[in-house]
Amino acid sequence: MSDVILGNEPLIRLAVFLGVFSLMALWETASPRRRRDIPRLLRWSGNLGLVAINTALLRVAFPILAVGAAMLAAEQGWGLFNRIELPAWLAILVSVALLDFAVYAQHVMFHFVPWFWRLHRLHHADLDFDVTTALRFHPLEIMLSMAIKLAVVVLLGAPPVAVVVFEILLNAIAMFNHANLRLPESVDRRLRLLIVTPDMHRVHHSVRREETNSNYGFNLSVWDRIFGTYRAQPRDGHEAMILGIEQFRTPRDLWLDRMLVQPFIGPASFRLGDSTSPAPDTTSIKFKP
Repeated sequence: MSDVILGNEPLIRLAVFLGVFSLMALWETASPRRRRDIPRLLRWSGNLGLVAINTALLRVAFPILAVGAAMLAAEQGWGLFNRIELPAWLAILVSVALLDFAVYAQHVMFHFVPWFWRLHRLHHADLDFDVTTALRFHPLEIMLSMAIKLAVVVLLGAPPVAVVVFEILLNAIAMFNHANLRLPESVDRRLRLLIVTPDMHRVHHSVRREETNSNYGFNLSVWDRIFGTYRAQPRDGHEAMILGIEQFRTPRDLWLDRMLVQPFIGPASFRLGDSTSPAPDTTSIKFKP
């Protein structure tokens, strides 16, 4: 089974991506949680343009990606799980959990360090919240994230199959929890005991500082509960909450060229620990046509 998965990894990942993306896009159209304020064509053209750029850059900038790094580590005997004896299923399970924790820790760091926040704030500057928001990352953040991921994979000595499973899960669940879905409250309450749901993660995209500095998890919800960054609901409710950040709120800010230069514009504010400024007056923070 492992050989089949590793031998067909690119095809499996592409099939899961396209399947989950299509399902979320249809689901959020049929049962939206919030009204869409920005034309889909305007937002999607920029967000999906970033996907194309990021995919091409990763192929050029990195001779091997995460699965290749895991295979190299296994061949060379590098990393924790290549030096200790564990049942294969346990090594895979623990590796997936630790890789997910690494993503959580990186996410917190990207809010705390001003220059990292400059890169990451592009993700937060989306003025609506749907499946394409999960894909909206600056190319420099994507490359930095990949470098960190490669280091973690090698240090752990994560089994290659575990890395494939983690990559597929992270990508699929990120699209799920960024989708504009309306889930029954009872379903959401049970699901978020294990994974991050759309209502849980949407809080993280609030314009309010105390809300954006919460719910950092992308996959497992346990890390926010353990480290005290969990927030159940937004103060203003999901329908009334304002998304995005203060600095970039015009249609022009949603164009691909403007998104690419966004890290070099304005101050690097709104990061973790920046609590000396008053909370924004959200009545004045609206989309500016």
